[in-house]
Amino acid sequence: MLSHTLDFVFVLVILVAVPMLSFFTARRPELRLIPRIDLYVSAVVSQWVLTVMAIGLLLLGGSGLASAGIRSLPAARFGIWTAGLTLGTLAGLALMMVLESRGLWPPDSDLVEILIPRTPRERLLAVVLVAPTAAICEELLYRGFLFPRLLDWSDSITCALVVSSLGFGLAHAYQGVHGMVRSALLGALLTVPFVRTGSLYPSISSHFLIDAVALVWLGPRFVQPRTPG
Repeated sequence: MLSHTLDFVFVLVILVAVPMLSFFTARRPELRLIPRIDLYVSAVVSQWVLTVMAIGLLLLGGSGLASAGIRSLPAARFGIWTAGLTLGTLAGLALMMVLESRGLWPPDSDLVEILIPRTPRERLLAVVLVAPTAAICEELLYRGFLFPRLLDWSDSITCALVVSSLGFGLAHAYQGVHGMVRSALLGALLTVPFVRTGSLYPSISSHFLIDAVALVWLGPRFVQPRTPG
């Protein structure tokens, strides 16, 4: 009973508290003055805190990490899912960024530009710290933890997919409306291999590759700085 209650509370944290924090944090003007690396560290720490809590709940409830998709997958299936998700998503992101750079697509929030690495050190941290953290933590939270609980409660894959993807999009409120829509769509795509294979590994690997390429290659080339630093 305790584990179910804690699961419910934590689901509310993911679906309500995290989006509210993202929204109100983005409205703080002093955020634009914080060094980029400090923003990276803050984001990494907060994501791992939530992830450790989710892992604790999984172990407390007795379902274990396997229920969250931490299970092996044949190499061929893993490679096919990872390649398909990564290449398809990056192609869509590249198209949006090209259109945005030409004024044919609405721009993202200025916080998106602020978070794009501009120096070699920032790019290194983006690849070895930010992207892996986002991939592991967000997949465990939204696909590994949230989706199965919503599925159990609703008995509907569609409902669980939609709600978990919307929650993932709202968690990116700092990116503005277009960023939230983009994140929600990405969340839905990353849920598919988990549903089809039962493994979270293709979603984690794809998420990492998408974020790493977007941060260190697509972003710096197509998103022009609007603020100092």
